Amino acid sequence: MTARRTTAPSPSFGEPVAISGRDGAWDRVRADLEEHSVAVLHARLADWRPDQTGGPRLRALLGRDWERYLEMTHPDVRIRFAASRVLLKFAAAVALRVPPQVIELGYGPTGRPYLRGCDAVDISLSHTEDLLLIGLTTRGLIGVDAEREDRPLYERGLHRHVCTPHELAALARLPPGERGPDLVRLWTLKEAYSKAIGQGMRFRFTDFGFGPDGQPARVLAPDGAPGTGVEWEFGTFSVAGGYAVSVAVSDSGFGGTQDTAARTMLDPRVVALMTEALGEDSEPDDGAAGESAFW
Repeated sequence: MTARRTTAPSPSFGEPVAISGRDGAWDRVRADLEEHSVAVLHARLADWRPDQTGGPRLRALLGRDWERYLEMTHPDVRIRFAASRVLLKFAAAVALRVPPQVIELGYGPTGRPYLRGCDAVDISLSHTEDLLLIGLTTRGLIGVDAEREDRPLYERGLHRHVCTPHELAALARLPPGERGPDLVRLWTLKEAYSKAIGQGMRFRFTDFGFGPDGQPARVLAPDGAPGTGVEWEFGTFSVAGGYAVSVAVSDSGFGGTQDTAARTMLDPRVVALMTEALGEDSEPDDGAAGESAFW
């Protein structure tokens, strides 16, 4: 799968990287982190779904999420939950240079995931239908969101409930055939920004907006006045398969962390104890997320 940008100016970070499976293009993910302090990757659910619901390796990979996984009764929900968390851990393992089963996820009050004990790397997760989407950054905060480009949000009248007056006026000026795709762009940008600041759906989408496609994406007040400064950067991409992917990244002002290896950021004694407990005596290979079997 390849990705192409929309007509908006290019952000400073790279396009989403397609990961086909455990042995995917992890070198590109690491290169993006090193060059841009931001990496975004996407994968197909079919490439990451567990083929054994309850296998010991899956339990090790899910860690604290194992009990939550067992409580889910709908098969599709269980599969998507497991696949997305495992992909997220494999991606984080690339940044931290540890086996993916070492990584533990935590969740904030709104359900926003974070890496326990590794706050130098911020993460975001999104999934819809067959697409899994992960964002990583060492700049500050990140949020990602994905949606089908042909989802009929405008035709169903959703714009009247999620758009600011400024956005509604801009949509009305577009040719009818462009209003639907542009509303999907606005929707994913709003979702990505809300996830980045940890508000989720608690931040009303009518309280902030974005400008027309083709202009630098910035958060705007309902009347179109500037809402945030240059500390925030946004990008929207079209991913093969018909998905719109939006990314929101903030810059804390301290620059990206160049060395994100867990052995550098954590107390060496803690790392040694964790490694010994897991029976691991080496870091993941540079070209893969870990040496353990996939499931």
